[in-house]
This record gives sequence, C-alpha cells and structure tokens, in this order.
Amino acid sequence: MTTQTYTLEEQLALIQRGTQEILSEEDLVAKLKLNRPLRIKAGFDPTAPDLHLGHTVLINKLKHFQDLGHEIYFLIGDYTAKIGDPSGKNSTRPPLTDEQIKANATTYAEQVFKILDKEKTRVVFNSEWFNDMSAADMIQLASQQTVSRMLERDDFSKRYASQTPISIHEFLYPLVQGYDSIALKADVELGGTDQTFNLLMGRTLQGRYGQGQQVCITVPILEGLDGVNKMSKSLNNYVAIYDAPGTMYQKILSMPDTLIRRYYEFLSFKPMDEVEGLLAEMENGRNPQEIKRILAEELIERFHDADAAANAHKSAGNVLADGELPIDLPEVTVDLEGQDALFITQVLNQSGLAKNSSSAKDMVKRGVVKVDGDVVDAGFNLTSGQTVVIQAGKKAYAKVTVG
Repeated sequence: MTTQTYTLEEQLALIQRGTQEILSEEDLVAKLKLNRPLRIKAGFDPTAPDLHLGHTVLINKLKHFQDLGHEIYFLIGDYTAKIGDPSGKNSTRPPLTDEQIKANATTYAEQVFKILDKEKTRVVFNSEWFNDMSAADMIQLASQQTVSRMLERDDFSKRYASQTPISIHEFLYPLVQGYDSIALKADVELGGTDQTFNLLMGRTLQGRYGQGQQVCITVPILEGLDGVNKMSKSLNNYVAIYDAPGTMYQKILSMPDTLIRRYYEFLSFKPMDEVEGLLAEMENGRNPQEIKRILAEELIERFHDADAAANAHKSAGNVLADGELPIDLPEVTVDLEGQDALFITQVLNQSGLAKNSSSAKDMVKRGVVKVDGDVVDAGFNLTSGQTVVIQAGKKAYAKVTVG
C-alpha cells in the first residue's frame, strides 16, 4: 500500500491539515501503525442536487486519506434523507421524496469524482442495509441510547428548553447514522463540526456491537463569500462545483481578503509551505486579488480543465467574457445617506458605474446589470454592510460595499 512511502509524521501532518478535532489522535496513531488500508467513511444526505465548495472541505480530506492509500467509502444517505438530519435545525426538517433523493444522489456521485479517484472510491447507499432491517431490529437499535443522552445534543436541548416540538423519528437519526459505521466497519468517520454528536454515536454503537471503535474527525464549516455565514445556496454566498469557469472565477475573486488563508487551507491542494509563501507575499504588499486568482485557477482546473483555468480571466482593458472579472477589480464604498437601503440605480450612480441616473435606469432596463453574476431589475436594493460585485455593461465592474 502507498502508506509505506509516508512516515507516520507525514501522514499525521496531511490528515491534520484543515481539521477541527480528532477523537482521538492517540487512537488514530494506533490505527495507522497497523500498516493496513483503513476504512474511511463520510456520509452525505442528498438534500440538494449541487455540491458547493463548502461540501468539498470534507471531500478534500477524503482525498488526503485516499492519497495515503486508504479505502474511501462515500456514503450516500438515501435512507437517512427520509428521516431528515436535525443537526443545526430549530425545527423538524421535511423528509424528501424518493424521486428527489434519487435525482440528487445521481448528481452527488458524479460530482465527487472531480476530486476523488473513481477507481479507488466505493460509493455506497445506506438503504442497502436498512431496507432489510426489520422493525424488531430498529427497536433493538433504539434501545442502545436513552432520551436523556439524546437531549444532551445541543440542538435537541435548545428545542426542548424552548418547547419547540421534537419528533420521535428525529431521535433515530444519530442512531441510524451510527449504525452506518457498524455496517461499513469504519475505522475513521469524517464530518463537519455540527456532526460531532452523530460521529461519536457511531463510535459508541460500534463498541456495543463488539466492533473496534472508529476515530472521529471533524472539519470546520466553511464561511461563504460574505465572510460571515456558513456557505449556503439559500444565502447565495456559495461557489458551486458546477459553476461555469467565469462565474467561479468571479465569485472567488469577490470574497473578502480575510478568507484567503482559510480558503487556501481547506480548498487548495498546494503544500502548506507554498501556501505560507503566497500569504507572506501578500503581507509584504502583493495584491490580494493576485493571490485569489491563483486559487481560482487551481479550483477551475480541478472542476473543469486546464484550458478553462488559463482562460478564465482577462487583463484589465480587454473585452471580458461573460462572468469574468478584471484582475485589478476596483473597490468602491457607497453611502446610504440616511436611507434604509439603496436601489441598484442609486448604487450605479454613486459608484460611478453609470454616468448619471438616466444611464443607470437605462442599463437596468436593458438587463445588462449583474450583481454577483445574476441580472437584477430596478427593484433590487442593497442594505448596510453588504459587499457585492457589480457588472454594468461589458466593461464596467466594481466591488461595492454599502457603508
């Protein structure tokens, strides 16, 4: 196996990169010393058709383990998706239909192979074992934990304290996810920091079912392009794996400078010493947009190809393809001037992207004004604290912040 070409210290350094917590590192070292391919599990409920860069933080960690020669199990939770993961939720999540689950699962399987080696990845569905489980089996599984233990989970305890309803089936979710680890005989399970309770449930259940207990590794939740909230399609602060090259380039260059280090650490496959070198150059005066461009090109090549990456940006002054940005994107701050919000025509006028109010209205009417890549109409407005990239026509661009 390829792990023989890595020292234990080299393996740990790669595994530790971008992780939040390893429970426990001592157990991980013991498993690595077995000198056999470990069974690495990560589960994804197919709740939406498209994966975004926030999801790839976890997939990248699977790639690290794969590069070290371990067995990767990409688990699609088609059964658990029918329950609805309550993690981080303040209300019961509606379960998906079989048709939605099947369609989303198909796209998940396609998208992960932009990162993972298809020939070395085992895609499994937890319906494979749960569809054969009887009601008696499920009752026996449910007997492994108490209600008081379930209420130790943060989102459950908050909902219970606020008298927000908790459905009985939601208590099953951690147990079902934990049983997945038994079915797969997992040595290691990966998940976001919001999954710690569920990961530890798998570790506990393995012990009660007479198996060796898995190591639980959590990765941070990646902030979206707003620099504040979790990357999410519903918040429109995301970069999708299937975004067009120009759109992906535009979005990455629009992110706040404060996210550069985190995005490199979690999303780039460059060695950390090379990353530190780029960050040092930025500290010494190199334009942060250039550092973002290097990352954008790496990601575009990964999810598209080298030719798309090489042509995703154009120098300032050239005619830009749709969705692309100049490397020296100007930054502008506009003032609310006592108003609650500014309409897009006011923003265009204040930022200098339009010659005057009449020109601003005309461009919006013609549909040539885009905010973060999307065409907007005259009713679109911005409020205090928002930062967006605006394109007005073919050549006028700016990163605009509402002060």
